[in-house]
Amino acid sequence: MSALSLVATPIGNLSDVSDRARAVLAAADVIYAEDTRHSGRLLKHLGVDARLRSCHDHNERQRAVEIVDDLRAGRSVALVSDAGTPGIADPGHVVARSVIDAGFDVTMIPGPSAVVMAVVLSGFATDRFVFDGWLPRRSGGLRRRIEELAAEPRTVVVLESNHRLPKSLPVFAEVVGDRRLAVCRELTKRHEEVRRGTAHELLERYGTRVKGEIVLVMEGAAA
Repeated sequence: MSALSLVATPIGNLSDVSDRARAVLAAADVIYAEDTRHSGRLLKHLGVDARLRSCHDHNERQRAVEIVDDLRAGRSVALVSDAGTPGIADPGHVVARSVIDAGFDVTMIPGPSAVVMAVVLSGFATDRFVFDGWLPRRSGGLRRRIEELAAEPRTVVVLESNHRLPKSLPVFAEVVGDRRLAVCRELTKRHEEVRRGTAHELLERYGTRVKGEIVLVMEGAAA
């Protein structure tokens, strides 16, 4: 029976792609990608020549129908996001659900994950943690979310854009005070950086212009 392969791709360092991921992508009849230009460069690096189609936040439901049709036609299908694992803060879960509901199998080719990497590098507890996705863009929603997370006893991992980090750190400082945070920036890339401290302390480094991809980790609330 045909199956959908969800393929994790490098989050920065292209050397992190696995031999299995390369083989699955090379064997696929069609590859659905969050950004075909971005994934096209990765496939070129891997020496893979495949048919590429887009699958992003704005067309995922439509593509899910097409992917099910591909599987019914006996085609091998792979799905990748721009970086990391499809479905984790990236398109993928709608497609996976549709494929499962249609009676086809879904397989996963594991690989790099900024969420897992960040929680490990934070130095905070890793036996229990939660991932809460992207922080809200608007100030009111941002404060409410941080207030909700402040009572969470498990380590919390969230995503934040580089240009919004200088605005969100002051809110963390007001809401969680001396709770420790870790800013994980440019993971696996040349300028990878992890800084730990209170929000007040981190503002000394990230209070103005920040570059790169950001994952923010907060230690859990004390019992």
